This record gives sequence, C-alpha cells and structure tokens, in this order.
Amino acid sequence: MNRVRQQRLRRHRRVRKKVHGSSERPRLVVFRSNKHLYAQVVDDLGGRTLAAASSLDPSIREKTKGNEQPAEVGKLVAQRAKEKGIKSVVFDRGGYMFHGRVKALADAARQEGLEF
Repeated sequence: MNRVRQQRLRRHRRVRKKVHGSSERPRLVVFRSNKHLYAQVVDDLGGRTLAAASSLDPSIREKTKGNEQPAEVGKLVAQRAKEKGIKSVVFDRGGYMFHGRVKALADAARQEGLEF
C-alpha cells in the first residue's frame, strides 16, 4: 500500500473514532477515486446503507462533466435520503481534506436540505 493511501486511512480511522451514524442521524460517507465520487448514507448501528449515489449513476454521467459531478452527486444523495425521511446526517469526509470535490458534494447536499 502506498504512503498516501496509508495516511488517508490513518486520518479516516482517527475521524471514525468520533463519528458514528445512528438510525435517527445516519452517517454521510464520501469516497473519492481518481475518476469518480461515491456517497452513501449509512446507519452504523443497523449496518445498513439507507441511500447512495455516485458519479457512475446514469442520470449524472450523461448530463454532467468534470467539476459539475460532485455537486450533482451531493444533490442526488440528499434527495434519496429525504425520500427515506432522513433530514439530518453526520458528515464523514473519509480521511480526505474538506475542499475541492468533497466540499462541493457537501455544499450541494446542504443546499438540497440535508442538515449536518
């Protein structure tokens, strides 16, 4: 495993010590690869994924390019969470710094009505 990945996983473990999702307030998890972005709303106590979205979703892939995708993923995951009755979440940045694509996803989810 390369050094950068080890550092991210170390940061992620440090954040996860404090961030836990419940059924009342689940965890919004972000994973970022070189090409794509994935977001899930997870109930850690029940061990279930309640809502998910990614840049691979056909509705996002067809109509957006490049730096528009994180905002669309954020909107989509927020809409799917609201359909399930979830209004408030805990944000888990996954060990990534809170800027760029991760921040764009978070801002779009907030604009769509998700509270964190």
